[in-house]
Amino acid sequence: MKNTFVLDAFAMLAFLQKENGYERVRDLLSPGQGDRTIIINAINTGEVYYILARERSVEEADFFIDLIVPALNISVELNDMHDVIAAAKIKAVCPISYADAFATATAQKYAAALVTGDPDFKHVEKLIDIEWL
Repeated sequence: MKNTFVLDAFAMLAFLQKENGYERVRDLLSPGQGDRTIIINAINTGEVYYILARERSVEEADFFIDLIVPALNISVELNDMHDVIAAAKIKAVCPISYADAFATATAQKYAAALVTGDPDFKHVEKLIDIEWL
């Protein structure tokens, strides 16, 4: 069983808005769950930010970045040129968004399961393990 998980924007938004599958994300983020690593790529964090800003307000998006993310049991993965090219290679051969390519590349990098409910990730099921919400 994997103990490293990557969240995409879909999973994080499900958690924040208590949508389908939020319980699983909540459980993954709960402290005391053993030797578990939870990661979200900075690009996907930005995706959550702009969706919150657009649908709610910039203040709520700032609250997410300033208070919620630091309080969670999660690592934000910053990208170097190697990471950018890894995502670009995935985007070149799979019909997914560039942000989704970063989530996929992060899951590959850490041999992690990607947690999502976004059906676009069906296009990368052969590249990574996916835990569907």
